[in-house]
Amino acid sequence: MENYKLKEHENKHYQKEQAYVRAKKRVKELKGFYWHAFWYAVVNIFIISMVAANSNSDDFWHFGTFTTAFFWGIGLGFHALGIFGKNFVFSKNWEERKIQEYIDKDKKQ
Repeated sequence: MENYKLKEHENKHYQKEQAYVRAKKRVKELKGFYWHAFWYAVVNIFIISMVAANSNSDDFWHFGTFTTAFFWGIGLGFHALGIFGKNFVFSKNWEERKIQEYIDKDKKQ
């Protein structure tokens, strides 16, 4: 009987540890998306401002000026869908909330 309780305790500990690892992985994915969005904004602002600074007004307003932002934006959109799905709600403590959400989800399984 004691051996069974010990194994049950070890199994619960293992499940909690696995839940934490999965939640931490998910938070890492979220951080990866935010860095992707940050660099999207920085690089595209730089490119568009350089084109604006080095061209006259007629040359600026054509598709070539915005191709990087457009196609990279499509990729960023797919990245967002892969990370968030339909849930685009953020809060102040998103990292802690997400970790707790995944831990709770694993407890139910």
